[in-house]
Amino acid sequence: MSPVKLSLTKKNEKKEEKSASQKGVLGLEKRKHPRFFVELPLDYSRKGKKTDFGGMVKDAGEGGILVYLPEKIDLGEVLKVEIYFAKGLELNTVQGTAKIVWADLAAKETWREHRYGLEFQSMPKGMVQKLKNLLKDLGETHKS
Repeated sequence: MSPVKLSLTKKNEKKEEKSASQKGVLGLEKRKHPRFFVELPLDYSRKGKKTDFGGMVKDAGEGGILVYLPEKIDLGEVLKVEIYFAKGLELNTVQGTAKIVWADLAAKETWREHRYGLEFQSMPKGMVQKLKNLLKDLGETHKS
């Protein structure tokens, strides 16, 4: 093999490796909307249960939220959720239903802390815009 041909082959191999690794990184991110790190209180209720429970929202986007809840819940279960946040001196909420789409396998059972990914299923009229406004405010607050 000529030296020129050899060097071209190595360059092409490097390009293929680089593009393959880039595809791998891009392939992991399936979200349609950006997420914002937050610490917001959450109340939720399960179908058929009268009691509301509290939890914590750790990140949020238009499509869903990452939450820490005090109990183990099955994948696929739909929860009624209410997220609390302050805007100025006023307490606001975003309400809707969300489906558990993933659960952290390494949940801290002893601390009664379970991590879940929730995907929004439905929201009452006006709540989607309220959520978008909250996320917009969070984005502006966290700009460098």
